[in-house]
Amino acid sequence: MTQTTTTVFPLRPLLAYGCAALSGVLYWLAFPGVDAWPLAFVAWVPLIVAMRGQTPRRSLLLGWLAGLMMNVCGFWWLQGMLTTFSGFPAPVCFLFLIIVCGFQGGRVAFQGWLIGRATARGWPWAPVFAAAFAASELLFPVLFVWYYAATVHQVPVLSQLADVGGPILVGLALVTVNVALAEAVLSRAERRPVSVPTLATGAAVLAITCGYGAVRIHQVDAAAQAAPSANVGVIQANMGLTEKRSSFDEGLRRHLTLSEDARQRGADFVVWSETSAMRPVRDPTYADELRGVSSRIGLPAIFGGVIVKRVPDERGYVLFNSAVSSDARGAINGRYDKEFLLTFGEYLPFGETFPILYRWSPNSGRFSPGTSLDPLIVDVRGEKHPVSALICYEDILPRFTNDAVRHADPELIVNLTNDAWFGDTAAPWEHFALTQLRAVEHRRYFVRGTNSGVSAVVDPVGRVVAHTNTFRTESLVAPIHWMRSHTVYEVTGDWPWLLLSGGLIYAAFRRRRQTAGRLARAPTPES
Repeated sequence: MTQTTTTVFPLRPLLAYGCAALSGVLYWLAFPGVDAWPLAFVAWVPLIVAMRGQTPRRSLLLGWLAGLMMNVCGFWWLQGMLTTFSGFPAPVCFLFLIIVCGFQGGRVAFQGWLIGRATARGWPWAPVFAAAFAASELLFPVLFVWYYAATVHQVPVLSQLADVGGPILVGLALVTVNVALAEAVLSRAERRPVSVPTLATGAAVLAITCGYGAVRIHQVDAAAQAAPSANVGVIQANMGLTEKRSSFDEGLRRHLTLSEDARQRGADFVVWSETSAMRPVRDPTYADELRGVSSRIGLPAIFGGVIVKRVPDERGYVLFNSAVSSDARGAINGRYDKEFLLTFGEYLPFGETFPILYRWSPNSGRFSPGTSLDPLIVDVRGEKHPVSALICYEDILPRFTNDAVRHADPELIVNLTNDAWFGDTAAPWEHFALTQLRAVEHRRYFVRGTNSGVSAVVDPVGRVVAHTNTFRTESLVAPIHWMRSHTVYEVTGDWPWLLLSGGLIYAAFRRRRQTAGRLARAPTPES
């Protein structure tokens, strides 16, 4: 008597899309803002099950739906920002939100397509899924940068791998656990023996991650305690977006008052926010003009400003979004100009090559990118310390930060930003969580000065030493240690992930050779 078996996979479309949407929601719940971080170990499982046996086209669509759900839930604050600043009706802003989130969801769609293509050609699904995750985080362009590693920003023992492979390696360790759990689900559904190597790999990766984290935290803490220390004061003036431009005197008053308070509480130097000295100053006389601000601080300082330079073309002038450092007497001794500018908001693409574009779009920003990653200098108690400055969202760009640190070899990393655009939503906390790994990647203290929060000090293992609340006028004073370190990630950067991505793309177009004596599964239909 012949026994008839029922094929469970691929799942029917409605169930498969439901699983994909569930993965998107679980991802969001694990992400900063909600911070249900244990879900990071299971968030991918429904999507893995949904993609089992699907065609490349269906896998792409499943990935896109999961990515759309991740982004709509995670970036819902875009609706309020667009409504406030665009002037368009709420339904139009919602349409823009869906378009942006749909594009960003393409990251997971790309991941799904790679998985569908490679598994259809006989490559094993477990390593393919993990490699596709790494490739999607590395290669797919997004408007708002994010990565899975941020889900464990509150759990330092799980994030220490960042000094070896950056955020992708931290995320990949979490995904490997998801793959192992998905294998347990799939083997039960398919009524087959569980793949012991897959489960063992997941358990081993989790054990190695925790063990490495515990050892490195102990080592780095010991190194920090042996390094020279100082107290930093971080100033959060909480000026409104229009108020910053129309009430320069009030902004300066708040910064100076809070700086004096920080000095009395023991601060050795202070960090202000992006464009905190908002009144533009001219290049090349900016140092003399800014001294009118810096000489009144009474402490060594790092603060943001706007520097104007005349140019002989259609633009007439260009602006630099700059961070400058000054000593206790107010002398300017360092300058960094932001390199990664916001498209349209700060510059027009090809505007420097074709300046006439600014005549056609007069309201576009005329900022020019910086050309040097040289450090700022902070002179504390007669000792000069190099500091790498990052402005605005440069702090969520691991590769750029890597370039800056390798060039400057700083003893501290600071970020000056202004997140008031996003309102009192989850966005400032998401931005902050995404920055914390910069401290781990380079084993340095990370100081973040913002206009409206979250301002913070993060230690070299990613723990938050102190932070402000959002949309409050306040300052904090916290200890830092002057540290230098050279990590594996600083040396290798993302090259391992680039090679892994290249190998997976090869697998997506090259059928796997079957060894003699091994029965190959029937390939999945292609699109």
